[in-house]
Amino acid sequence: MTAWSSDDIARIAAADDLHIAPFRADGVTHGTLTWIWSVVVDRRLFVRAYNGPDSRWYKSAMSRHAGRITAAGSAFDVTFAAADPSLTEQIDTAYRTKYAGSPYLPPMVAPGPRAATVEITPRQAA
Repeated sequence: MTAWSSDDIARIAAADDLHIAPFRADGVTHGTLTWIWSVVVDRRLFVRAYNGPDSRWYKSAMSRHAGRITAAGSAFDVTFAAADPSLTEQIDTAYRTKYAGSPYLPPMVAPGPRAATVEITPRQAA
C-alpha cells in the first residue's frame, strides 16, 4: 500500500471537494465523478457511501478496486479497499468533527454507510 504524501493528505483533509470515479467495467474508463464526503484518520483517507453498500459508486469501487479522485485542485489515480473495521469509531469521530452541524451527518455514522467505508490510497505507477 502506498501512503499519501504529507502535503497531499493535508490538502485533501482541509478540503471539502473530493470527487470519486471508480473504473467502469472495462477497467480503463473512469466513471462519472461523484462528490462525496471524506475524512482523514492517521494520515489515511476514508469515504463512505451515503446509501450504504447498495450505492452505485461503492459497488464499482469494490469490484474494480481502482479509479481516480479529484480533491484540493488535483487528480489522483487511486486504489479502493474496504476500511479496517477496527477504525470505525475513529472514522465516525472524524466525520462528526469535520461535518458537525450538517443535517446529513447522522446518516453518515449509521450502520448502512458505516458498512460501506472505503480507504483510498494512491496507486503506484505501473
